[in-house]
Amino acid sequence: MKPVILNFPKIQDPRGNLTFMQFPNQIPFEIQRVFWTYDVPGGEIRGGHAYYEQKEIIVAISGSFDVVVTNADGSTEKFSLNRSYYGLYLPAQTWRHIENFSTNSLSLHISSETFSKEDYIRDFKEFKILKNV
Repeated sequence: MKPVILNFPKIQDPRGNLTFMQFPNQIPFEIQRVFWTYDVPGGEIRGGHAYYEQKEIIVAISGSFDVVVTNADGSTEKFSLNRSYYGLYLPAQTWRHIENFSTNSLSLHISSETFSKEDYIRDFKEFKILKNV
């Protein structure tokens, strides 16, 4: 499977909108971990890795940022996230980094696995070997 934008329900109300996600209707895995990044200084880049097993959804809860997916052949695809009612699904073994954070942006990460440093692929050469390139 390839990275894809998931649209979440948006319940509009004059008092403020509400969006939710739950397994299995809106997300393709059971949630094992949730984390968020914030206060990212201007010009910084987050990520720069892939996971062996973990699947992930990234949502821009506030502000905006770009998720850049790099394929094993070096080609890239950029996903600009700037709405809290959709998120980017990243299957396991997807190399990514996040850049171009707006002021006060907040990225929410929903993961299929609990944290394990052994699940990280931090060397792009290793990633290419895994993908047979």
